[in-house]
Amino acid sequence: MEKIASFTIDHIKLEKGLYVSRIDRFGGTAITTFDIRLTSPNDEPVLNTAELHTIEHLCATFARNDKDWAERIVYFGPMGCRTGCYLLVEGELISREMVPFVTRMFEFVRDFEGEIPGAKAEECGNYLDQSLPMAKYVAKRYLEGTLYSIDESHLVYPQ
Repeated sequence: MEKIASFTIDHIKLEKGLYVSRIDRFGGTAITTFDIRLTSPNDEPVLNTAELHTIEHLCATFARNDKDWAERIVYFGPMGCRTGCYLLVEGELISREMVPFVTRMFEFVRDFEGEIPGAKAEECGNYLDQSLPMAKYVAKRYLEGTLYSIDESHLVYPQ
């Protein structure tokens, strides 16, 4: 069996960043998968499910309501390893193009107040597993430590 592409990235060298994970084609449509890496794999603790779940709810809601990108958003969700999230967007894109959008998305999480969208029993299969304070902390850390000063080494997977 062939190893899938994401398992060929050296996760020892991988740091927090915003990377193109893959570009898939479905007929004439390209879908770009972005790796939003919130923690350095195998170096920092992984995210707890509660804050990652809250980030998912807030980012998915933000993305699907953004005036510029909503029509092109395919999916936003957590990685199984709990070190980040995947964002799937229609079109063949590069990481640099997505920095302003992802920055606004994580500023939304950092600044969010109120009831978490979709966090009621009738809306979510695990509605109690949420942590807004920790989601805000992770978002602030990602913004200040990565997005606000992002360079090419954190936009392209390490070789």
